[in-house]
Amino acid sequence: MKRHAISRIGWLPPLKDAAAVALAWLAAFAFRFSLFRNDAPANIGQIVLASTPLALLVWGGCLLAFGVYRTPWRYTSLPDVRRLATAAGVAALALAASLLVIRLANFPRSIVFIHPLLAGSGLLALRLLARTRAERTSLGTLRANAQPLLVLGSLDDAASALQTLRGNQRWRAVAIYTPHALEVGRSLQGMDVLGPPLDLGEVARRLGVRHALVAGTAGSAARRLLLEQASDARLALLTLPRADDWLQAGGSVATTPRSLELDDLLGREAVQLDVRGLSDMLAGRCALVTGAGGSIGSELCRQLARFGVGRLVCLDVSEYAIYQLEQEIKTRHPDLPVVYLTANVREAGRIQALFEEHAPAVVFHAAAYKHVPLMEGDNAIEAVRTNVLGTLNAARAAATCGAQRFVLISTDKAVNPTNVMGASKRLAERVLQSLAHQYPATRMVAVRFGNVLGSSGSVVPRFAQQIAAGRPVTVTHPDIVRYFMTIPEAAQLVLQAGLMGDSGEIYVLDMGEPVKIVELARLMIRLSGKSEDEVPVVFTGLRPGEKLFEELLADDETTLPTPHPKVRVARHSDFDAQALDLGALAARIAEPKSAEGKTQPNVGQVKMLLAELVPEYLPQIVAPTSLLASHDRAADEPVIS
Repeated sequence: MKRHAISRIGWLPPLKDAAAVALAWLAAFAFRFSLFRNDAPANIGQIVLASTPLALLVWGGCLLAFGVYRTPWRYTSLPDVRRLATAAGVAALALAASLLVIRLANFPRSIVFIHPLLAGSGLLALRLLARTRAERTSLGTLRANAQPLLVLGSLDDAASALQTLRGNQRWRAVAIYTPHALEVGRSLQGMDVLGPPLDLGEVARRLGVRHALVAGTAGSAARRLLLEQASDARLALLTLPRADDWLQAGGSVATTPRSLELDDLLGREAVQLDVRGLSDMLAGRCALVTGAGGSIGSELCRQLARFGVGRLVCLDVSEYAIYQLEQEIKTRHPDLPVVYLTANVREAGRIQALFEEHAPAVVFHAAAYKHVPLMEGDNAIEAVRTNVLGTLNAARAAATCGAQRFVLISTDKAVNPTNVMGASKRLAERVLQSLAHQYPATRMVAVRFGNVLGSSGSVVPRFAQQIAAGRPVTVTHPDIVRYFMTIPEAAQLVLQAGLMGDSGEIYVLDMGEPVKIVELARLMIRLSGKSEDEVPVVFTGLRPGEKLFEELLADDETTLPTPHPKVRVARHSDFDAQALDLGALAARIAEPKSAEGKTQPNVGQVKMLLAELVPEYLPQIVAPTSLLASHDRAADEPVIS
């Protein structure tokens, strides 16, 4: 085993240590007898010659046994120092015991106390010297080319960032700017710690810095103030990669600062997944994703590919979206068996045939119409047909084909809905709960969450386009707030929720704190390097079906914890899932008729239908006409205000 260890680390480090141990052994005798004065025993030479090999053997064995050579000397850190100290302590005791056993005549006992101090100091000095030389060499080559960087954050956050930056070929930290007054004036790794009352812009100009690295996590008021000051100082903001970046990248890419993005400001912690449970559920099995070309659907496909599904079936109504997804997955996972399908979830026969052909074990249903204002007008019936009938068709096909799990992607807008999109998703949840009773062999759950940053149709891409064009950023209301999470986080938590719980349950994801849309807009303006004088914020008024505050739970709901801290389960008190007649519901949604016998109902009638099927949906309706009532009577068209 020792030979194997030596072959891996090379002979030079152990030889240097052996020389240090031997010199320390001789030095211990020299100190003990004041450079071999007359009080030394007559056989001192024999004692030194006989004991030195023993000292080398014992110390060498302990150093190898405790793994002190596993870390290259130039990377020596505090844990390595502790390991070295432990090995030295054990070596000193073992050597003392060995000397007692062999009983060398006239051996001075004080040597066993002096030598460990000298030897330990020598071994530590060798390692610190190697690290110092490596750092000087690295910094010497970097000073001429690396760009200066100002680190923003507390001392704890800055220390972690500096450790990650060590040896980076592009950036070198020159100072730290902290928001905490008690930390100002200190020094960290040879750098001054600056802060208020010094102005951040003045500090940057004095140091000749154009970039600032934001260290630590988001969320604190002090950190937000730092970001505002950095933006006012026209500093380009950088951050270190998140955990997801480390997983997807590698080497220097994962440790290189990148531009600060909006989702970095949410302060969302990395999702802790039950990797073993998900692997058991997904590995080697067929997984199907509807709406696979959308923001959430495509990310679900990426995550499923990471977990090594046996076959991935990607289904979307958009040919272009499926084509884009195909090009990406082929590049990232060339060996993964993937099927790309174009189909509409509203076509029950087509969906049933595809599910029978591919027999998925797990289905994630992300296909939906989700744009609130667009679905509020003439497209209302399309939202109901896609969101409700599409869910009914996909869930029923999954159950009849023997799928083990079916996961519906729902929304916070399904809670106390005030718009067609939210009401249709709430009705889809009820359809799912009814099907869960009819098909107990398939575990059917819904996962409800709010907005995701950067998804198609969200405010973030629209704000980015307006800022890039130099146009005013339009916000509907100064008090409007929304919950936000990142797309990868949402997809990962959907996978986690699909793994747990009983059929028919609705899971609610932890969305954190709500974010004011106007503050979101202002942050994006600052991140772009512009000011509100250049890109103003303009309020345009609430759009049809839009409300100021989104809720994650309805008034009659409570939540219960699950094994995962970011997933809770919603409980409903008054809904009888078995009482819902899915056949009648499907028939009326698929071919509803207006009071005049037209096959295409008007917006008011669609909203009346939703109001009867979803009691918590309360649009302002005048004239009590319903699609569920008789179509033979003549009635005026209902008015929706």
